[in-house]
Amino acid sequence: MTIEDYAKLRNGSDIRGIAMENEWNEAVNLTPEAVSHLAAAFAAWLGERTDRRPLRIAVGRDSRLTGPELQKSVFDGIASEGALPFDLGLASTPACFMSTVLGDSPFDGSIMITASHLPYHRNGMKFFSPKGGLEKEDIVSLTEAAPGRRIERAGTVPEKSDFMDSYCAYLKEKIRSGVNAADHDHPLKGLRIIVDAGNGAGGFFADKVLKELGADTEGSRYLEPDGRFPNHIPNPENKEAAEAIREATIGAGADLGIIFDTDVDRAGAVLPDGRALTRNDLIAVLSAIVINEHPGTTIVTDSITSDGLSAFIREKGGIHRRFKRGYRNVINESVRLNNEGTESHLAIETSGHGALKENYFLDDGAYLMVKLLIELGKGKNINDMIAGLKEPLESAEIRFPVTAKDVQENGDRVLSLLSESAGSTEGWSLEKENYEGVRVNTDEAHGSGWFLLRKSLHEPIMPLNLESETKGGNKVMAAALLNVLKAASGIDLSPLEDFVQN
Repeated sequence: MTIEDYAKLRNGSDIRGIAMENEWNEAVNLTPEAVSHLAAAFAAWLGERTDRRPLRIAVGRDSRLTGPELQKSVFDGIASEGALPFDLGLASTPACFMSTVLGDSPFDGSIMITASHLPYHRNGMKFFSPKGGLEKEDIVSLTEAAPGRRIERAGTVPEKSDFMDSYCAYLKEKIRSGVNAADHDHPLKGLRIIVDAGNGAGGFFADKVLKELGADTEGSRYLEPDGRFPNHIPNPENKEAAEAIREATIGAGADLGIIFDTDVDRAGAVLPDGRALTRNDLIAVLSAIVINEHPGTTIVTDSITSDGLSAFIREKGGIHRRFKRGYRNVINESVRLNNEGTESHLAIETSGHGALKENYFLDDGAYLMVKLLIELGKGKNINDMIAGLKEPLESAEIRFPVTAKDVQENGDRVLSLLSESAGSTEGWSLEKENYEGVRVNTDEAHGSGWFLLRKSLHEPIMPLNLESETKGGNKVMAAALLNVLKAASGIDLSPLEDFVQN
């Protein structure tokens, strides 16, 4: 493989590619050879940053069909650099990071083999040092260092690690100390809590955390790992998956339903009445918890959160800072604020990626659920905790295909046109604090809401999000926006036209 081939595997702060033949005839590019070379490059990267020898590197995988084979190649790549690989087996992405900071002898680094919620034929790699996940520029360095590396070892036999047991013990202790119940060992006794792991890696949470804390998990679904994902996409944002956990929660009469994505770095929840805790609702309940623990703290979110959420955070005594889309962006912004002296204890994206200062700013879906379970164990009613959250009457997302060859540059031109037009369009006003795209607020006569148009960094599209407080308000805003964007070139406006007309 050439350096250009490796560059195509970059996906922001991780690696993703096609790992097996498939019905879509997408060519395999994440080969065992590529994986071993990238693992070797990572071991060398770690070696440049520590004097400890030999390096000890943990390797975990999710339930994907290609995981075991690719894991063997990772072991070979690590060993080729003189480092020692350790096999975590079926693991979660957050546990992989925690293996570098938790316990008496943390690992020097770790690699997780996963492609999150993507289809079965894809796979990928996430890399961690004790300082956290690698950044985008680090991934560039790895893909540039990988081509042509010599992997002189094959069939490396790694040492087995039982770290997942240590990670589960860490989560259980957080709940036990947080609830501080009379029955210390079983603080969740009397609660029925079910889990939908989507046949990914999250089944451990029901069996090794909830049950051991005394919870009744009867009614849990899809805990068995199956890389074909036969029941639904393991993604809390997927409509089919969301409906599955809703039905399971109501059917079981559960106090809480929990759903994870494949590698457990994201989660969503369902309350007994079927209310979904995702997106703004999930952010609201976690914000309420964190602000109660740290009054006045700043909550960092991505750019498409609602005005109702901002008002809720302010009413609870916190500060809301909307930042750029991308979980690494919101986490890094929260870290930056803390480094500058501004307290920020929660960074969370509407996708469900959420990280807390108290937990190494690690986006860990299981740990987010720990925070909810502590409140349940104390007898709190989660619905009551977010009773003041105002939901928009309408919300929608429209995605415009970009037809111009210079995708990013054309997107800048479109956003510049919108920004210039906003000041002269009746009923519109630009959001003062905005860090991504163009966000426009509209008055009661012109939609009574807001919309945000932005660029996608990974796809040739421009997403548009709209929220309105009045019936039909989204169409009013969309129609006015359509008139403005007709002067733009390089984007396909037919999705917006369809939205206005239908």
